[in-house]
Amino acid sequence: MPGPYDVTRQELAQLLADQPGYRSGQVWDGLHRRLARPEEMTDLPAELRSRLATALPPALTPVDQRLADGGDTTKWVFALEDGSRIETVLMAYPDRVTVCVSTQAGCAMGCQFCATGQAGFTRHLSAGEIVEQVVVAARAARPRRLSNVVFMGMGEPLANYDRTWAAVERLHGDLGLSARHLTISTVGVVPGIRRLAGETLPVNLAVSLHAANDSLRDELVPLNRRYPLAVLAEACEQYVTASGRRLSFEWALIDGVNDRPSDAGELARLARPLRAHVNLIPLNPTPGYAVRGTPAATVARFRDRLDSLGVNATVRATRGTEIDAACGQLAARRASGPTPGQPVALGRPGPG
Repeated sequence: MPGPYDVTRQELAQLLADQPGYRSGQVWDGLHRRLARPEEMTDLPAELRSRLATALPPALTPVDQRLADGGDTTKWVFALEDGSRIETVLMAYPDRVTVCVSTQAGCAMGCQFCATGQAGFTRHLSAGEIVEQVVVAARAARPRRLSNVVFMGMGEPLANYDRTWAAVERLHGDLGLSARHLTISTVGVVPGIRRLAGETLPVNLAVSLHAANDSLRDELVPLNRRYPLAVLAEACEQYVTASGRRLSFEWALIDGVNDRPSDAGELARLARPLRAHVNLIPLNPTPGYAVRGTPAATVARFRDRLDSLGVNATVRATRGTEIDAACGQLAARRASGPTPGQPVALGRPGPG
Protein backbone atom coordinates (compact mmCIF):
# COMPACT_ATOMS: atom_id res chain seq x y z
CA MET A 1 0.00 0.00 0.00
CA PRO A 2 1.54 3.36 -0.98
CA GLY A 3 2.22 5.99 1.63
CA PRO A 4 0.64 9.44 1.35
CA TYR A 5 3.67 10.88 -0.48
CA ASP A 6 4.00 8.09 -3.03
CA VAL A 7 0.75 8.94 -4.80
CA THR A 8 0.79 11.35 -7.73
CA ARG A 9 -1.75 14.11 -8.29
CA GLN A 10 -3.40 11.94 -10.91
CA GLU A 11 -3.60 8.93 -8.58
CA LEU A 12 -5.05 11.10 -5.83
CA ALA A 13 -7.65 12.44 -8.24
CA GLN A 14 -8.59 8.86 -9.15
CA LEU A 15 -8.89 7.95 -5.49
CA LEU A 16 -11.25 10.90 -5.05
CA ALA A 17 -13.14 10.39 -8.31
CA ASP A 18 -16.48 10.32 -6.45
CA GLN A 19 -15.78 13.69 -4.81
CA PRO A 20 -16.14 17.26 -6.11
CA GLY A 21 -13.32 18.19 -8.49
CA TYR A 22 -11.64 20.55 -6.06
CA ARG A 23 -11.15 17.86 -3.40
CA SER A 24 -7.94 16.36 -4.81
CA GLY A 25 -6.26 19.78 -4.86
CA GLN A 26 -7.49 20.41 -1.34
CA VAL A 27 -6.03 17.14 -0.08
CA TRP A 28 -2.78 17.61 -2.03
CA ASP A 29 -2.34 21.05 -0.48
CA GLY A 30 -3.13 19.62 2.95
CA LEU A 31 -0.44 16.99 2.63
CA HIS A 32 2.29 19.21 1.20
CA ARG A 33 1.68 22.81 2.26
CA ARG A 34 -0.03 22.27 5.59
CA LEU A 35 1.87 19.04 6.34
CA ALA A 36 -1.35 17.57 7.65
CA ARG A 37 -2.24 13.92 8.06
CA PRO A 38 -5.54 12.96 6.39
CA GLU A 39 -7.30 12.61 9.73
CA GLU A 40 -6.25 16.18 10.62
CA MET A 41 -7.82 17.78 7.53
CA THR A 42 -10.85 19.21 9.28
CA ASP A 43 -11.93 21.01 6.10
CA LEU A 44 -12.90 17.56 4.77
CA PRO A 45 -16.00 15.57 5.76
CA ALA A 46 -15.32 13.12 8.59
CA GLU A 47 -16.13 10.10 6.43
CA LEU A 48 -13.63 11.22 3.78
CA ARG A 49 -10.92 11.85 6.40
CA SER A 50 -11.38 8.32 7.67
CA ARG A 51 -11.30 6.88 4.17
CA LEU A 52 -8.11 8.73 3.27
CA ALA A 53 -6.42 7.73 6.52
CA THR A 54 -7.08 4.08 5.62
CA ALA A 55 -6.10 4.43 1.95
CA LEU A 56 -2.95 6.52 2.59
CA PRO A 57 -1.36 5.29 5.84
CA PRO A 58 2.06 6.66 6.85
CA ALA A 59 4.97 4.90 5.19
CA LEU A 60 7.18 5.54 8.23
CA THR A 61 6.53 4.10 11.68
CA PRO A 62 8.72 5.60 14.41
CA VAL A 63 10.38 2.91 16.54
CA ASP A 64 12.83 5.17 18.37
CA GLN A 65 13.17 8.90 18.94
CA ARG A 66 15.92 10.62 20.88
CA LEU A 67 16.75 14.22 21.76
CA ALA A 68 20.14 15.86 22.30
CA ASP A 69 21.82 19.27 22.42
CA GLY A 70 19.17 20.70 24.70
CA GLY A 71 16.41 19.60 22.34
CA ASP A 72 18.05 21.11 19.24
CA THR A 73 18.81 17.68 17.74
CA THR A 74 16.20 14.95 17.22
CA LYS A 75 16.93 11.54 15.76
CA TRP A 76 14.33 9.06 14.62
CA VAL A 77 14.59 5.42 13.63
CA PHE A 78 11.68 4.56 11.33
CA ALA A 79 10.41 1.14 10.34
CA LEU A 80 9.16 0.79 6.77
CA GLU A 81 6.33 -1.43 5.58
CA ASP A 82 8.68 -4.34 4.85
CA GLY A 83 10.45 -4.05 8.21
CA SER A 84 13.51 -2.18 6.91
CA ARG A 85 14.77 0.60 9.16
CA ILE A 86 16.09 4.03 8.33
CA GLU A 87 17.24 7.08 10.26
CA THR A 88 16.41 10.79 10.07
CA VAL A 89 18.00 13.64 12.03
CA LEU A 90 16.55 17.11 12.64
CA MET A 91 18.95 19.86 13.71
CA ALA A 92 18.00 23.35 14.84
CA TYR A 93 20.54 26.18 14.61
CA PRO A 94 20.10 29.88 15.38
CA ASP A 95 19.87 30.74 11.67
CA ARG A 96 18.34 27.62 10.12
CA VAL A 97 16.59 24.30 10.70
CA THR A 98 18.02 21.34 8.79
CA VAL A 99 16.90 17.76 8.31
CA CYS A 100 19.26 14.99 7.23
CA VAL A 101 17.36 12.29 5.33
CA SER A 102 18.12 8.75 4.20
CA THR A 103 17.73 7.61 0.60
CA GLN A 104 18.37 3.90 1.08
CA ALA A 105 17.93 1.34 3.83
CA GLY A 106 21.57 0.47 4.35
CA CYS A 107 24.28 1.21 1.81
CA ALA A 108 26.26 -0.78 -0.74
CA MET A 109 29.26 1.57 -0.98
CA GLY A 110 31.28 -0.26 1.69
CA CYS A 111 33.23 2.70 3.10
CA GLN A 112 35.33 1.29 5.95
CA PHE A 113 34.63 3.91 8.60
CA CYS A 114 30.87 4.21 8.01
CA ALA A 115 28.44 2.44 10.32
CA THR A 116 25.80 2.25 7.58
CA GLY A 117 28.26 0.87 5.05
CA GLN A 118 29.36 -1.82 7.50
CA ALA A 119 25.72 -2.92 7.88
CA GLY A 120 25.26 -3.56 4.14
CA PHE A 121 22.48 -2.71 1.70
CA THR A 122 18.79 -3.60 2.08
CA ARG A 123 16.89 -1.60 -0.54
CA HIS A 124 16.27 1.76 -2.19
CA LEU A 125 13.72 4.10 -0.65
CA SER A 126 10.83 5.37 -2.71
CA ALA A 127 10.49 9.08 -3.42
CA GLY A 128 7.55 9.19 -1.02
CA GLU A 129 9.52 7.59 1.79
CA ILE A 130 12.21 10.24 1.33
CA VAL A 131 9.68 13.10 1.24
CA GLU A 132 7.82 11.79 4.27
CA GLN A 133 11.00 12.06 6.37
CA VAL A 134 11.07 15.77 5.54
CA VAL A 135 7.40 16.17 6.40
CA VAL A 136 7.82 14.46 9.78
CA ALA A 137 10.80 16.69 10.56
CA ALA A 138 9.03 19.85 9.41
CA ARG A 139 6.10 19.07 11.70
CA ALA A 140 8.47 18.46 14.61
CA ALA A 141 10.32 21.73 13.93
CA ARG A 142 7.24 23.89 14.46
CA PRO A 143 6.86 26.74 15.22
CA ARG A 144 10.11 27.24 13.34
CA ARG A 145 10.16 26.61 9.61
CA LEU A 146 12.29 23.83 8.18
CA SER A 147 14.72 25.57 5.83
CA ASN A 148 17.32 23.05 4.66
CA VAL A 149 17.38 19.42 3.55
CA VAL A 150 20.61 17.45 3.25
CA PHE A 151 20.63 14.03 1.61
CA MET A 152 23.41 12.79 3.88
CA GLY A 153 21.68 10.05 5.87
CA MET A 154 21.72 6.32 5.26
CA GLY A 155 22.53 5.28 1.71
CA GLU A 156 24.09 6.75 -1.42
CA PRO A 157 21.62 9.22 -2.98
CA LEU A 158 23.06 9.03 -6.49
CA ALA A 159 22.83 5.22 -6.48
CA ASN A 160 19.08 5.79 -6.08
CA TYR A 161 19.06 8.68 -8.52
CA ASP A 162 15.55 8.61 -10.00
CA ARG A 163 13.76 8.38 -6.66
CA THR A 164 16.09 10.89 -5.01
CA TRP A 165 15.55 13.41 -7.78
CA ALA A 166 11.78 12.83 -7.75
CA ALA A 167 11.89 13.67 -4.03
CA VAL A 168 13.92 16.82 -4.77
CA GLU A 169 11.29 17.95 -7.28
CA ARG A 170 8.48 17.26 -4.80
CA LEU A 171 10.27 19.15 -2.01
CA HIS A 172 10.88 22.11 -4.29
CA GLY A 173 7.62 22.22 -6.21
CA ASP A 174 5.10 21.07 -3.61
CA LEU A 175 6.64 21.73 -0.19
CA GLY A 176 8.08 25.04 -1.37
CA LEU A 177 11.71 24.52 -0.33
CA SER A 178 14.36 26.45 -2.24
CA ALA A 179 16.58 24.29 -4.44
CA ARG A 180 19.53 26.27 -3.09
CA HIS A 181 18.73 24.89 0.36
CA LEU A 182 18.81 21.26 -0.82
CA THR A 183 22.16 19.43 -0.70
CA ILE A 184 22.84 16.04 -2.24
CA SER A 185 25.82 14.12 -0.91
CA THR A 186 27.72 11.41 -2.75
CA VAL A 187 30.85 9.34 -2.24
CA GLY A 188 31.61 9.87 -5.92
CA VAL A 189 29.01 8.23 -8.17
CA VAL A 190 30.27 9.93 -11.32
CA PRO A 191 27.33 9.11 -13.64
CA GLY A 192 24.99 10.63 -11.05
CA ILE A 193 27.09 13.79 -10.77
CA ARG A 194 26.98 14.16 -14.54
CA ARG A 195 23.21 13.75 -14.51
CA LEU A 196 22.94 16.39 -11.78
CA ALA A 197 24.86 18.78 -14.02
CA GLY A 198 22.05 18.52 -16.55
CA GLU A 199 19.18 19.19 -14.15
CA THR A 200 17.39 22.53 -14.03
CA LEU A 201 17.15 22.86 -10.24
CA PRO A 202 20.40 24.30 -8.80
CA VAL A 203 20.84 22.02 -5.80
CA ASN A 204 24.10 21.86 -3.87
CA LEU A 205 26.55 18.98 -4.24
CA ALA A 206 28.71 17.62 -1.42
CA VAL A 207 31.30 14.96 -2.25
CA SER A 208 32.46 12.72 0.60
CA LEU A 209 36.13 12.73 -0.38
CA HIS A 210 38.24 11.74 2.66
CA ALA A 211 41.42 11.22 0.63
CA ALA A 212 42.98 13.05 -2.32
CA ASN A 213 45.25 10.34 -3.64
CA ASP A 214 43.91 7.24 -5.32
CA SER A 215 45.84 4.74 -3.22
CA LEU A 216 44.38 5.91 0.10
CA ARG A 217 40.95 6.65 -1.32
CA ASP A 218 40.77 3.15 -2.84
CA GLU A 219 41.14 1.88 0.72
CA LEU A 220 38.71 4.27 2.44
CA VAL A 221 36.10 4.58 -0.34
CA PRO A 222 36.06 1.42 -2.50
CA LEU A 223 34.01 3.14 -5.24
CA ASN A 224 37.18 5.10 -6.07
CA ARG A 225 38.49 2.01 -7.85
CA ARG A 226 35.73 2.45 -10.40
CA TYR A 227 35.77 6.26 -10.53
CA PRO A 228 39.28 7.46 -9.59
CA LEU A 229 40.00 11.01 -8.56
CA ALA A 230 40.80 12.36 -12.02
CA VAL A 231 37.43 11.12 -13.32
CA LEU A 232 35.63 12.41 -10.22
CA ALA A 233 37.25 15.85 -10.50
CA GLU A 234 36.22 16.11 -14.15
CA ALA A 235 32.59 15.32 -13.26
CA CYS A 236 32.68 17.85 -10.40
CA GLU A 237 34.00 20.53 -12.77
CA GLN A 238 31.16 19.75 -15.16
CA TYR A 239 28.64 20.14 -12.31
CA VAL A 240 30.12 23.44 -11.07
CA THR A 241 30.21 24.91 -14.58
CA ALA A 242 26.65 23.87 -15.38
CA SER A 243 25.00 24.72 -12.06
CA GLY A 244 26.94 27.75 -10.89
CA ARG A 245 26.69 26.31 -7.38
CA ARG A 246 29.51 25.87 -4.90
CA LEU A 247 30.93 22.40 -4.50
CA SER A 248 31.75 21.01 -1.06
CA PHE A 249 34.20 18.29 -0.12
CA GLU A 250 33.51 16.35 3.07
CA TRP A 251 36.67 15.16 4.81
CA ALA A 252 36.41 12.87 7.85
CA LEU A 253 39.66 13.38 9.75
CA ILE A 254 41.21 10.10 10.92
CA ASP A 255 44.24 10.27 13.18
CA GLY A 256 47.42 9.43 11.30
CA VAL A 257 45.52 8.36 8.18
CA ASN A 258 44.43 11.50 6.32
CA ASP A 259 45.31 14.41 8.65
CA ARG A 260 48.98 14.93 7.76
CA PRO A 261 50.42 18.05 6.05
CA SER A 262 50.88 15.98 2.89
CA ASP A 263 47.15 15.11 2.95
CA ALA A 264 46.28 18.81 3.22
CA GLY A 265 48.54 19.55 0.24
CA GLU A 266 46.89 16.87 -1.90
CA LEU A 267 43.44 18.09 -0.91
CA ALA A 268 44.34 21.69 -1.75
CA ARG A 269 45.59 20.73 -5.20
CA LEU A 270 42.25 19.04 -5.89
CA ALA A 271 40.00 21.65 -4.27
CA ARG A 272 41.51 24.90 -5.57
CA PRO A 273 40.74 24.50 -9.30
CA LEU A 274 37.16 23.55 -8.42
CA ARG A 275 36.82 26.42 -5.90
CA ALA A 276 35.49 23.81 -3.50
CA HIS A 277 34.70 24.46 0.14
CA VAL A 278 36.00 21.81 2.55
CA ASN A 279 34.03 20.58 5.56
CA LEU A 280 36.32 18.91 8.09
CA ILE A 281 34.71 16.31 10.37
CA PRO A 282 36.72 14.69 13.20
CA LEU A 283 35.82 11.00 13.15
CA ASN A 284 35.03 8.72 16.06
CA PRO A 285 35.82 5.02 15.53
CA THR A 286 33.28 2.40 14.54
CA PRO A 287 33.55 -1.14 15.92
CA GLY A 288 34.56 -2.30 12.43
CA TYR A 289 37.19 0.42 11.91
CA ALA A 290 38.86 1.05 15.24
CA VAL A 291 40.95 4.15 14.66
CA ARG A 292 41.01 7.44 16.51
CA GLY A 293 39.48 10.62 15.29
CA THR A 294 41.99 13.42 14.80
CA PRO A 295 42.67 15.38 18.03
CA ALA A 296 41.35 18.93 18.14
CA ALA A 297 44.79 20.55 17.92
CA THR A 298 45.64 18.60 14.79
CA VAL A 299 42.24 19.43 13.29
CA ALA A 300 43.02 23.12 13.78
CA ARG A 301 46.45 22.75 12.20
CA PHE A 302 44.98 20.91 9.23
CA ARG A 303 42.40 23.65 8.74
CA ASP A 304 45.05 26.36 9.00
CA ARG A 305 47.24 24.51 6.51
CA LEU A 306 44.37 24.43 4.00
CA ASP A 307 43.77 28.12 4.59
CA SER A 308 47.43 28.89 3.89
CA LEU A 309 47.11 26.93 0.64
CA GLY A 310 44.14 29.02 -0.49
CA VAL A 311 41.32 26.63 0.41
CA ASN A 312 38.31 27.72 2.45
CA ALA A 313 37.70 25.12 5.16
CA THR A 314 35.49 24.89 8.21
CA VAL A 315 35.38 22.38 11.05
CA ARG A 316 31.93 20.92 11.37
CA ALA A 317 30.50 20.97 14.87
CA THR A 318 29.43 17.50 15.99
CA ARG A 319 25.76 17.22 16.86
CA GLY A 320 23.90 14.53 18.79
CA THR A 321 26.82 12.30 19.73
CA GLU A 322 25.06 11.18 22.90
CA ILE A 323 22.16 9.83 20.80
CA ASP A 324 24.29 8.24 18.05
CA ALA A 325 23.16 10.89 15.57
CA ALA A 326 25.56 10.01 12.77
CA CYS A 327 23.90 7.81 10.21
CA GLY A 328 23.76 4.10 10.87
CA GLN A 329 24.77 4.34 14.51
CA LEU A 330 21.48 4.12 16.30
CA ALA A 331 20.10 1.37 14.09
CA ALA A 332 23.29 -0.63 14.58
CA ARG A 333 23.18 -0.16 18.35
CA ARG A 334 19.50 -1.14 18.46
CA ALA A 335 20.31 -4.27 16.49
CA SER A 336 23.29 -5.44 18.52
CA GLY A 337 23.30 -3.40 21.71
CA PRO A 338 26.27 -1.39 22.96
CA THR A 339 29.45 -3.10 24.02
CA PRO A 340 30.62 -1.85 27.42
CA GLY A 341 33.58 0.46 26.98
CA GLN A 342 33.37 0.37 23.19
CA PRO A 343 33.47 3.84 21.60
CA VAL A 344 30.54 4.41 19.28
CA ALA A 345 30.73 5.42 15.66
CA LEU A 346 30.35 8.53 13.75
CA GLY A 347 28.86 6.78 10.76
CA ARG A 348 28.93 8.45 7.37
CA PRO A 349 29.91 12.05 8.14
CA GLY A 350 26.66 13.91 8.48
CA PRO A 351 25.59 17.54 8.30
CA GLY A 352 26.65 20.35 10.52
